[in-house]
Amino acid sequence: MHTPKNNQKRTLDRVLSKFGVGSRTEARSWIGAGRVTVNGKKVQTPDVWIDPENDRVELDGRPLAARQKQYLLLYKPKGCLTTYKDPEGRPTVYDLLTGVKDFVFPVGRLDQDTTGLLILTNDSAFGDHITSPESKVPKTYLVKASTLIDDAQLDQLRQGLTLSDGPTRPALVKRIRDSAKYSFFEITITEGRNRQVRRMVEALGAKVLKLVRTSIGGIEIGPLEIGKYRPLEAEEVHALGGTSKKPSRAGHSGGRQDREAPAPRRNGKSARWVSENRRRGHNESARKP
Repeated sequence: MHTPKNNQKRTLDRVLSKFGVGSRTEARSWIGAGRVTVNGKKVQTPDVWIDPENDRVELDGRPLAARQKQYLLLYKPKGCLTTYKDPEGRPTVYDLLTGVKDFVFPVGRLDQDTTGLLILTNDSAFGDHITSPESKVPKTYLVKASTLIDDAQLDQLRQGLTLSDGPTRPALVKRIRDSAKYSFFEITITEGRNRQVRRMVEALGAKVLKLVRTSIGGIEIGPLEIGKYRPLEAEEVHALGGTSKKPSRAGHSGGRQDREAPAPRRNGKSARWVSENRRRGHNESARKP
């Protein structure tokens, strides 16, 4: 399908999901059932391109209205899918969002076996800013590799290496420690390709045994427990490039609301992450993977 040059245009199903009325799957069902009109005309093709700023979209005769913006930080557990519903009935991140009334979408994805920080929002401009490669928003991961990784291999990550979809940008890499068989290191990238960190490690001839996203743009997991979420503070939204000064606190669960904006990266933080992940069960060097 041809993508229009107007960057404001989106497919109709995506517009409905970005307005927070439901997932894209639900939107496609509503469109197919004839419940959606664009500029007064019934549209039953979810892939039609429209301009949400200028076209009038109605669902069941009611105009779409912008919902109060929500910005949530979730500590995604292992085995949980970053999708709305799974045909096989596997758990998804939406099973954890108890109390969230409006639909929010994940900003980027974490694969099933990856844990850590995941941001969800109903602010499409905010989400697009974070995921766009042009924004270069840093994303930091804690990696447990299946083999010992030497300094030359870490330098390959730092300099950038070539994957099937092209060369990667240089990454920030810091060795945490080595055990008898495994290497633990921290890597920060400014891209968001599919399974990028895993593929970068595979290019070195190793596998990722554990992968935890610990921060996005300086926003850290902090004391948040696995499977819990909290609203982002206004300062955190601004730090990530958002514009809302009063993000919604609706649907808060299991997190702190009185946190200050995160401090800049500093020496010794990686050691603290290792300590926190050891406490949460991520650092399992004493056990078989």
